[in-house]
Amino acid sequence: MDYVLNQDSYDTAPQTRCALARWTGNSRAALFFSLMRNFYLLGKCARRGEFDRVQQAYFSERNLRILESFGAQLHVRGLDNLRSEDGPYVLVGNHMSSVETAVLNAMISPRLDFTYVIKRSLFKVPCLGAAMHAVNAIGVDRDNPREDFKTILEEGKQRLAAGQSVLIFPEATRQLQFKAENFNSIGTKLAKSAGVKVLPFALKTDFMTPGLLFSEFGPLHPEKAVHFAFGAPMAVTGNGRDEHAAIVAFIAGKMAEWYAPQQPQ
Repeated sequence: MDYVLNQDSYDTAPQTRCALARWTGNSRAALFFSLMRNFYLLGKCARRGEFDRVQQAYFSERNLRILESFGAQLHVRGLDNLRSEDGPYVLVGNHMSSVETAVLNAMISPRLDFTYVIKRSLFKVPCLGAAMHAVNAIGVDRDNPREDFKTILEEGKQRLAAGQSVLIFPEATRQLQFKAENFNSIGTKLAKSAGVKVLPFALKTDFMTPGLLFSEFGPLHPEKAVHFAFGAPMAVTGNGRDEHAAIVAFIAGKMAEWYAPQQPQ
């Protein structure tokens, strides 16, 4: 995607909703089927063994454009911090909705080879599972925190040693509100153990909130802007507490900024 690839920042251009969005009254069902068609094609690509970084960025960009055509207004900052010559990194950020999983590759894949820490059950999801296998994702069960921690450290160090960055959502589950007490320090511990830098990111993706029947695709809120911000990488020293605190402060600060009420003109 030209804007995201070549610039530190990206903002959705003013535009008219796509015909499908207009005809369906911006229906989330229409958005669901548009995204599912793209994920189906993504899965076919992965099963053919062709899901490389170029294709990862391509299909994620298509997701981004679909979301924009249904009213999402994206604002991305700090992409220049994703410098491959200084990596690999442990990327650590908050988790809010399915929006970020749909579009993060459009921002990161052109700049870094990276993979995710995911729920192991996602490997069984049609289309998505093939893509997660293709990027060598790290699966955890989330039943035994001690075993999950061991898996992330062992497999994370393997990926990082091979030059592949690792993205972790330390909250484990999606949270519409960022709470520091739910944000664990696995990211800084992995970075410290592997001898790499940790790179914080913050996001606000409540454009789509969880649904009652389908948690992945709930009500749409075009009035709520989508934000992503990537911070500067930092080396982990000592026990990593200072760096973890800095990551939490970065995310909390961005959330406060994005949720701050507009000042009167």
